[in-house]
Amino acid sequence: MKLFKIRSQNEYLDHVAKSREYLAMMQRTENSMIPNNGRKRFKVKGYSYTAGCEVDFLVGFEHAHADGSVNWREHLNCSITGFNNRMRAAIHLFDSEAAAHQSDRIYISEQITPMYRYFATKYDVVVGSEYLGDRYPPGAFDDRGIRNESLTNLTFPDNSFERVISLDCLEHFPDYELAFRECARILSPGGKMLWSVPFVPSFSENLIRARINAKGEVEHLQKPEYHGDPLTTEGCLCFTHFGWAMLDQVKAAGFSDAYAVMFWSASFGYLGGEQLIFVAHK
Repeated sequence: MKLFKIRSQNEYLDHVAKSREYLAMMQRTENSMIPNNGRKRFKVKGYSYTAGCEVDFLVGFEHAHADGSVNWREHLNCSITGFNNRMRAAIHLFDSEAAAHQSDRIYISEQITPMYRYFATKYDVVVGSEYLGDRYPPGAFDDRGIRNESLTNLTFPDNSFERVISLDCLEHFPDYELAFRECARILSPGGKMLWSVPFVPSFSENLIRARINAKGEVEHLQKPEYHGDPLTTEGCLCFTHFGWAMLDQVKAAGFSDAYAVMFWSASFGYLGGEQLIFVAHK
């Protein structure tokens, strides 16, 4: 699996210019994997990093793109662990980029998910949470033992963790820069953060889709977009699609370095063109 670490839009454009043949090969490979079976579910063989063996990855057409093409990122579910493409990749890239020790203190901004359970069984100290709103005080637990935390107002003391993980979460906070500052605050010196967000590589600036106005009301600047929420069936409003300006904002929030990791692998089942995940060092 090739990994490219990109720190700016200029570096990304240079990478694309040098990778035309590589990118064309990706497209040909992915197209060859889709059977002509009338949009029925199908299987793709590959090595599951989370299962530690070769498996059949399951693929369907749910969550398809606007043109009807396969949304590889949300499929390629491992037949053993159940993790899809983006989940397996996040775990794989966490191990290669964050390289946590068994005893490192880890905070992950989810708690009722298979991803949280995976990390909780692998490391000695893992703290997870969900945003439960005003129903419970910050830092309190509900009757299921779910901790209530907001990424913009975390209750943990400074330097509480060696690693922070936030997957497809930051786009749901209108003040995402405050969330980055909070993540930097709770990390100890030398700590690392890994996160994913909706990201558009062609954007130099972030696209603000919605904001909170002076009256405290949600103001939509783009067509409302809602993502899946494990706590409700209503979905969660997406405030931002990020561009390369995000990396400068992360460094301004208290990190010494921030970069995108671009990756693709047919062998591991990381398909859908080059995928991105982000890493920052305090």
